[in-house]
Amino acid sequence: MSDQTVPDIIYTKVDEAPELASASLLPIIQTFAAAAGVSVGTKDISLAGRILATFPEYLTDAQRQSDDLAELGELVKTPQANVIKLPNISASVPQLVAAVKELQSQGYALPDYPYEPKTDEEKAVQAKYDGIKGSAVNPVLREGNSDRRAAAAVKKFAQSNPHRMGEWTAESKTRVASMSGGDFYSNEVSATLPKAATARIVLETGAGETVLKEGVSYPEGTVVDATYMSASALDAFLEDEIAKTKDEGTLFSLHMKATMMKVSDPIIFGHAVKAWLKPVFEAHGAKLKELGVNPNSGLGDLLERVKGHAEIEQAIEAVRAERPPMYMVNSDKGITNLHVPSDVIIDASMPALIRDGGKGWGPDNAQHDTNCVIPDSSYAPVYDAAIEFFKANGKLDPATAGTVQNIGLMAQKAEEYGSHPTTFEMPEAGTVKMVLDDGTVLHQHDVQAGDIWRSASARKAPIEDWVNLAIDRQKATGYRAIFWLDESRAHDAELIKYVTPILEARGVADKFEIMAPRAATVASLETITKGESTIAITGNVLRDYLTDLFPILELATSAKMLSIVKLMQGGGLFETGAGGSAPKHVQQLMEQNHLRWDSLGEFCALGESFKFLADQKDNAKARVLGEAVDAATQGILDHGRSPSRKVGEPDNRDSHYWFARYWAEALAAQGDDAELAAHFAPIAKALAEGEAAITGELAAAQGQPADLGGYYHTDAAKTAAVMRPSATLNGIIG
Repeated sequence: MSDQTVPDIIYTKVDEAPELASASLLPIIQTFAAAAGVSVGTKDISLAGRILATFPEYLTDAQRQSDDLAELGELVKTPQANVIKLPNISASVPQLVAAVKELQSQGYALPDYPYEPKTDEEKAVQAKYDGIKGSAVNPVLREGNSDRRAAAAVKKFAQSNPHRMGEWTAESKTRVASMSGGDFYSNEVSATLPKAATARIVLETGAGETVLKEGVSYPEGTVVDATYMSASALDAFLEDEIAKTKDEGTLFSLHMKATMMKVSDPIIFGHAVKAWLKPVFEAHGAKLKELGVNPNSGLGDLLERVKGHAEIEQAIEAVRAERPPMYMVNSDKGITNLHVPSDVIIDASMPALIRDGGKGWGPDNAQHDTNCVIPDSSYAPVYDAAIEFFKANGKLDPATAGTVQNIGLMAQKAEEYGSHPTTFEMPEAGTVKMVLDDGTVLHQHDVQAGDIWRSASARKAPIEDWVNLAIDRQKATGYRAIFWLDESRAHDAELIKYVTPILEARGVADKFEIMAPRAATVASLETITKGESTIAITGNVLRDYLTDLFPILELATSAKMLSIVKLMQGGGLFETGAGGSAPKHVQQLMEQNHLRWDSLGEFCALGESFKFLADQKDNAKARVLGEAVDAATQGILDHGRSPSRKVGEPDNRDSHYWFARYWAEALAAQGDDAELAAHFAPIAKALAEGEAAITGELAAAQGQPADLGGYYHTDAAKTAAVMRPSATLNGIIG
């Protein structure tokens, strides 16, 4: 990408609900931006796009697709980067397989995903597909640390229009269960490298040495962790919690992040499926294996594979009758918590349950107290502390609550997550060692067959940038600022060795506190309950967890967060909220042609992107556009123009009409740029005069099934027809 070919702003092509919304919103953005000489281009980082870019040798010339993710990965390392990043699918294996099947049905001769590769070719294909799994996008693009907070307009609106909160009582049986030993937290070791090094990871057994990974290179000053989860301790824990749940009369629920922790969490999920159906696996294990059952793929896949095998089906029903009721993803359709590993994502599921007074949906389609099983105890205390706080103090009041902002360490793959290629399920018992190129054994663990071992790292430059970003944000706000670091955890203790000297050198040590996550959760809840605000300065996992937890409590949703990544080379990455890609919204659109996705996150990111561009390229017109976006966003909130959940009521497309109208009206009314005011005055007039026709055309589109020509890989013309059904609006916008 040369300077000349890079659009001023890159808007990412993604998946599911946000991508459908883009089909309606992006033409509006491009038309308005062009009036200020600002170009807005796209790059395809969707799951389907990434699959096609990975297998050019299987495709015709016409079908081949450029590797847009790799191109963006280079762009974000330059000062001219200005990227608006929408949520994309972090694919689990079932999602990946479904996307491949759809592409094959559309004429793309892609290879099948090999679950158990035997030949070298199958192993190579699996390795390529595995590179697309999980959070393959974010580590490539996040060449900077994260600054996430509720936009001022959004927070003000939430306080004036508080959402409904479930009632908490001291009698609630809802609780968090996590392992007291044998997990990643308790087995973690960490070290900061005094010089650059390359490591190899080996498993030593009585039979010799197996190389698990080699050539893992780290610059000087990198914090390198290693840990493992004991499979036997995990199994004992799960069995115990299933029994306790039944005794307590609550729902059993498992909260994981199999999308991001693409190696470790699907394995843990599989252990839970096996624990739940333990008698079935004991009696029919050989037959289940023969049928291709992989518990890591979930209960849904297992039930499909055993169809017609009456003895196994009866055994499953017998176990189900004995087990406690399970937390449901969709009680109408019988989809349980254990059906699909990517269905229950901890950072969304736990806050929603806490917002609802500790209640989860059961198989009887009613809400009940719940046992929230989070096996690893690294961050489970955050949710445990929140639940205990609300049991003691009652629900949070969104009308008076302050806010929790977040500065998150994530630049250059700050790999606290288990999604990196240094996570392994142990094939046999032995000793895992991380051996540096000079022969030093950096870390070692004695493991058993089936244990999950992983290593993670965080580099010196991003850590220092993160601390300095926190100092800047605290100075800008004056808020209470807390580093969520546990001095008794190996990884956090190494980070504290970086944090403390920087704070002291800059003379601001008295402005910051360092607390373990449990204490920090309580302190933050106490602060916002008083109507005051705080900044949570966290590592990568808590960045995700907290920027769902607090916004869902404060605003009812995390999709409306301002999420700015200050790229380390001077560019900007603007993320559009933390709300995921909302597959249920797509199902509703396909059934009823109603899209309830709220683009408020896109509006907030767009305003910041234009203002950043104004400074970056000294473009005064871009600043006028950005400030008018903020006025339009305020208009959407003040006038209640966000999408409704129900068919027949205004949806995402209506909100885009109102956004375009308020944006045009703000541009026509401003006095900083007469040329823009003159350009947008007739557009604003036409949009106002066309209100009845436009809203009528949008309403008429709803109620019937919508044909998108695909799910993961939609047809552009069909999608445009669905998402731009108002000829009047299209005529004005162009």
